[in-house]
Amino acid sequence: MIRKMAGKRIVTSCLIFALCSSVVAGCSGTNGNGNASTGENKGNSPEASQATANGESGYPESLTYWAGLNTNVAATMTTYNDIAAYKELEKVTGTKVKFQHVSADQVADQLNLLLASGKLPDVIEADWVSVPKGPDNAIKEKRIIRLNELIEEHAPNLSKVLQDNPDFRKMVTSDDGNIYVFPYINGDKYLLTYIGPGIRQDWLDKLHLQMPTTINEWEEVLTAFRDQDPNGNNKKDEIPFFLDNWFISFSGAFVGAWGITTGFYQENGKVKYGPIQPQFKEHLETMSRWYKEGLIDREYAAADYNVTNSRVINDQVGSLMIGGNQAGKFDTNPPNGSFSLAGAPYPSLNAGEKAEIGQRDAFFSGIGAAITTSAKNPEQIVKWLDYKYSEAGHMLFNFGIEGESYTLVDNYPTYTDVIMKSPDGLPIGQAMAKYVLASFSGPFVKDRRYYEQYAGSPEQKAAISTWTQPSNEKLMPPVTLTADDGSKFASIMNDVSTYYTEMIDKFIMGAEPIDQFDDFVETITRMGIEEAVELQQAALDRYNKR
Repeated sequence: MIRKMAGKRIVTSCLIFALCSSVVAGCSGTNGNGNASTGENKGNSPEASQATANGESGYPESLTYWAGLNTNVAATMTTYNDIAAYKELEKVTGTKVKFQHVSADQVADQLNLLLASGKLPDVIEADWVSVPKGPDNAIKEKRIIRLNELIEEHAPNLSKVLQDNPDFRKMVTSDDGNIYVFPYINGDKYLLTYIGPGIRQDWLDKLHLQMPTTINEWEEVLTAFRDQDPNGNNKKDEIPFFLDNWFISFSGAFVGAWGITTGFYQENGKVKYGPIQPQFKEHLETMSRWYKEGLIDREYAAADYNVTNSRVINDQVGSLMIGGNQAGKFDTNPPNGSFSLAGAPYPSLNAGEKAEIGQRDAFFSGIGAAITTSAKNPEQIVKWLDYKYSEAGHMLFNFGIEGESYTLVDNYPTYTDVIMKSPDGLPIGQAMAKYVLASFSGPFVKDRRYYEQYAGSPEQKAAISTWTQPSNEKLMPPVTLTADDGSKFASIMNDVSTYYTEMIDKFIMGAEPIDQFDDFVETITRMGIEEAVELQQAALDRYNKR
């Protein structure tokens, strides 16, 4: 993903959308469904494994497994042991797993403490690219083990996935040539885009407005939303654009129109930091003016999911950032029967152009399950983890239990009403989390057929198609830093990110005049941003040579 800034604000927004970007384009080696090959191995079928689960299967009797507790899971469960896919995996392999969980917003901090303690579980699932000193250093410091040879010898399913998809192998291999995790892989390009600007189509229709495609057109539409009472209550209570912290701290809805990001990006192979570019000043000038003119929610800095949902329900919000599954509807719609939330294009500056940058994830972004040096039986753990990349494991962790959470309809795994119309009234992400990992992540290959149903309405599919229009060629791939570089980079960016977040709010809200932008750039420069850019450049150069 795009390297994260102002982490707490990003975590908040990830909770809002249950989502969370750099990108590497291209995918090879797909099966007939357009998904990355799962490397089916008949020796790892449920039947074959079950027959020897408690005998000579080669699976471990037990293991300890550390992972953040995803919010979709935490809504109804306290441990991954309660997920149906993991219950079935225990039946198949005979392996009893003792999960050790931390809350989702504490993973990064707790992982660093865990690694420093030396008291390690057998398996750690985390975002290893974001570890300050990087995965190669974790191997050098004997915290986790190199997996290349173990995968080659004991993981035929993952081996086939990487063999069939050279781009995946490049991404999951570090600069030192180490494969350090059993990776979480988005198995199809369709899965890479899932966030974008949403706008009230019914308000556009009522006011006879066209879908905005440029920054100027957005300003015209937002002004109309402010002034022409589209919710029809004879009050000037509309919020034209509901700005949120994700917008400020991550890639946002509009900054890509200026050809930059709010973090590191690359232009013809040269790394740049967006917030110190002249275009970022232009972006801030626009946002500050919109805030002053009441086109942006004046209380955005204090907004959270409950505030957002409340204002949508109250029929006040004209546009906001949404997830693909929120198009057409929202989590809870207002009583207005005509409510329609459409995916809007990431805007450009000039008519007829496409925005250069929007949201797009990577096939692999560093998330996966590493085996620690504390594991007494790494070969057996490798085989256990590899089951998820078999055909049976792929189906299990994407779709759950056949006949219960899905059925095959014309050979298409179709979620049942247990998922799609939860009898417990659960949102679809939480209903899925009771059975599978597809609504979040883990060491497996995600299947596009999951998302075709998760965001399966015509409005949702149209939104995703609209948001895929930017080329995103400037986004950074999932680079890794060396141990020394990682320490330097973390030290610099801790200061930069804190200052950035503080100042962006001030610029937008008018507490700091935009003509102080040069001082802002100078301060970030003094904090060492040029060295941080050089470290990212070196990492990009190494990545391109893999």
